[in-house]
Amino acid sequence: MTPPPEEPRPELKSELEAFREQWISEVKSKQPASGPGPSHSRTPSSSVVTTAAAGPASADGKTTKSRPNTHHVRPKLPTLQSGDDHMQPPAFDEILSLAAAKNREAAKEEAGEMVTALDYFEAAVVREAQGELGDSLNLYRKAFRMDSQVDQAYRKKHFPATAPKLPSPEPPTSSSTAPNPKAAAPPQSMTDLISSFQNLTVVPLPPAVEGDPPPPCPIASLPEETLFQIFLEVAVLDVADFSRLSHVCKRFAYLVATEQRIWRRVCLGPEFGFGGMHYRFQRSITWDPLPDEPSAVVLGDGSAAARPSDEERTAREDEEKAAVTLALHPALYSSSWRQMFRHRPRIRFSGCYIATANYIRAGSHTNGSHITWNSPVHIVTYYRYLRFFRDGTVASLLSSAEPADVVPHFTREALEAQREGQGAAHLPSAVVRGSLRGRWRLIPAGEPEAGEEGRDAGGMERREGDLVVETEGVHSKYIYRMDLSLRSAGKAARNNKLLWRGFYSYNKLTDDWAEFLLKNDKPFYFSRVRSYGVMG
Repeated sequence: MTPPPEEPRPELKSELEAFREQWISEVKSKQPASGPGPSHSRTPSSSVVTTAAAGPASADGKTTKSRPNTHHVRPKLPTLQSGDDHMQPPAFDEILSLAAAKNREAAKEEAGEMVTALDYFEAAVVREAQGELGDSLNLYRKAFRMDSQVDQAYRKKHFPATAPKLPSPEPPTSSSTAPNPKAAAPPQSMTDLISSFQNLTVVPLPPAVEGDPPPPCPIASLPEETLFQIFLEVAVLDVADFSRLSHVCKRFAYLVATEQRIWRRVCLGPEFGFGGMHYRFQRSITWDPLPDEPSAVVLGDGSAAARPSDEERTAREDEEKAAVTLALHPALYSSSWRQMFRHRPRIRFSGCYIATANYIRAGSHTNGSHITWNSPVHIVTYYRYLRFFRDGTVASLLSSAEPADVVPHFTREALEAQREGQGAAHLPSAVVRGSLRGRWRLIPAGEPEAGEEGRDAGGMERREGDLVVETEGVHSKYIYRMDLSLRSAGKAARNNKLLWRGFYSYNKLTDDWAEFLLKNDKPFYFSRVRSYGVMG
């Protein structure tokens, strides 16, 4: 028979009662006063840690368990050491709020209250913030299976886009009738802005020190006719320098934009304009002069007439080109010579056209002819170079050498020296040894679609700006023909792109045409080269 437990001694019982009363008084003192508003005090279960105290030893050596001894323990917040400011540990309140949210979401899921995709997505966000990536991933999957656009719904609910508040216009008062000079004026068009510079003059710089005479500015006192002649000479030498004069002052900007006489000279001249464009071949493929034609031609009635000389033929062609330019000026370009120079197709001679091509080639592999995921591949890069000359000739080069190595030596002198064997193989100019000579011409407006030999040039409709380039082949019996088209790439640059229309090979022995597939070839882009000079 088990003996009854012994009662605690009177002195221990009194100590426990005193501790209990002290603990109750502390808890009551920490509770806020009764009144409206939410209570932020925590329950004792969340702020008190309970420990079991061992009772006194009995006579038989056994210990008796007394009532649990409880004492108030404040939570210890994590602290940051110096130099660890890049780590921001979560606050204790955030941990409690996340734990409470997790408990709520778990209760909802167990009770079957999570029925929409947004509920699962919100629960996944809570789990992800707590670091439970596995649970969050499962919840994300459930949410996106129910609705593939659930992330947008979550964003609209928790992060709504608010439109910026515009300041309300102040009503005009009777006391202020004059317009406000600081009010924002509507933006002007470029034409109106240039027109506002019409009556401005060249203003010299003020003196560096007040009271000293201003620095000399001779160009400010020049008459308009002299200033026009200076601008004309600059435009004939380099159109780019003439355009950069507009950066000097507003008066120069007005003259550059509106002086149609200068732009007319540029357009009709042979330096940069359409007087230097060729609409028929001027040279042979090997850069030699064209063979002499018979001195006389037989007319339809059987009589003979003298054939015009080269000078007369050149003068007639120049007149025809000028007549076409004058006809297109008001019809297509709104009677603006500057707009015509910018937008009408033309060849640029002060640089080089470069096309970059890339393709992937399979490397060595051990599985026969099959390519596996771990088989090596080679990225092959090669370049095509085209440089046009004013006399109607062109140089073409296909090489794997980069433009920095080719462009400085891609000149007529270096090409001729390499072909004649004068250039050594160890010289830097050896990269242009494989260059091909050729000739070029533009397609005039209204020319039929058939080519010179009656061949249909790809079956595409021709337009002004189409370009024909004929070069030598890898063998003397072949001739290569490139059908290109002038285009513009970018917002400011014009006529800086050559688009492929076709690439053909002509066999002079069999009189056959073959077409090359342009699988990897890309368009040509123009790059100005200062070492070539302005005149190219």
